Amino acid sequence: MSTSKIKYLGGLSTEAVHLRSGKAIDTDAPVDNNGKGEAFSPTDLAATSLGACAITVMSIAAEKAGHEFKGSEVSITKVMSADAPRRISKIIAEFTLQSEPALSAEEKQRYERVGRTCPVALSLHPDIEQEMVFNWQN
Repeated sequence: MSTSKIKYLGGLSTEAVHLRSGKAIDTDAPVDNNGKGEAFSPTDLAATSLGACAITVMSIAAEKAGHEFKGSEVSITKVMSADAPRRISKIIAEFTLQSEPALSAEEKQRYERVGRTCPVALSLHPDIEQEMVFNWQN
């Protein structure tokens, strides 16, 4: 079964629908590539997927261990290559993590390792530099 269906709306915009849930994500070409920048660009989604995947698998591991990361955030910075071909050259994922209960240094390292080896991180082309910064609040 298909995962999603994408409809081209014109004007360099698309609507992607997740078939199981019916939820939609709109995309638009970025301003620096002939678009209006009114929504995520496809490369924004690729970069954002890294942070979403990492925090998700970290949270799965945390729940199994009786920990909770609710309220944590990930800030994503996507860097495009300055030379041709146009591509993502670097993704910076900066995590601000809150844990309940507080974690030991060893536990924090374990969760960071889980995040760095999430399925998206392992699926991205090796030429894309992945920088993950973990800021623990407690």
